Amino acid sequence: MKPFIITALLGLLAAVGEIIRELRCFQVTHYTADSPKLAGLERGRKLIFLSDLHNYRYGKKNEILYEAIAEEKPDLILIGGDMLIRTDGYSYGHTAEFLSGLPRICPVYYANGNHEQKLKERPRKYRQSYREYKERLLRAGIHFLENDSAVFRWGRARVRITGLEIPMRGYERAAKGKVRVKDIEERVGKAGEAYEILLAHHPGHVEAYQEWGADLILCGHYHGGVVGIPGIGGVIAPDFTPFPKFSGGCYQAKEACVVVSRGLGVHSVPIRLFNPAEVIAVELR
Repeated sequence: MKPFIITALLGLLAAVGEIIRELRCFQVTHYTADSPKLAGLERGRKLIFLSDLHNYRYGKKNEILYEAIAEEKPDLILIGGDMLIRTDGYSYGHTAEFLSGLPRICPVYYANGNHEQKLKERPRKYRQSYREYKERLLRAGIHFLENDSAVFRWGRARVRITGLEIPMRGYERAAKGKVRVKDIEERVGKAGEAYEILLAHHPGHVEAYQEWGADLILCGHYHGGVVGIPGIGGVIAPDFTPFPKFSGGCYQAKEACVVVSRGLGVHSVPIRLFNPAEVIAVELR
């Protein structure tokens, strides 16, 4: 067998092995967000951001994931959506059980992704019940931000967290449904003087979020672009956008800090390569 064929086969085996590894584990990724609006903080505050679990489990009851979150000792846990799969035949029971335990760590705020939003807006299309899912999490103490906000006073700093549900056209493939500032203001009002944290699932509309007035933008949805290329980023988004600008990582968009989670699970394309699943920890200071 020729040397280049042997090399290619070894490379293929290594890639398959890495895909299997990345589908079984996750990492905790740390970022910091600084702003003059946070000058009144008496101490740094840590946020845990979870996105795109898609009913995935790390351990029989997601105990590995739970313990990793608890070890970070966060002040708040923010959920960015797509924690379940809307397709009939997928049970969200294990996901709801895992999420219901998170308020034992600290307050939890949940903003919907496209999977939850479609279950909610099109209840006759799916057998799964968004209402029952939400009610179960509400009973556990989780707060939902469905085009709504929560305001915190940390020392002399005022922080507002907003969960945005964009128009469903904003999820159309190939980014055909552009989201405008007007769309955001119609749903959540205008940005204020507080430090504005925006939970907005789709990272394809970052420019509109920044123009609206967000200081920290937390997104998911793109699953890191499925395959990561060092120095370039993700290869393709779920809406088939090639090499999306914000596939996974921490970015600066004018005055805003943008954090895009690579997600915790997989959906449709069950592959991860050079694209580890992750829990995001953001320290505000």
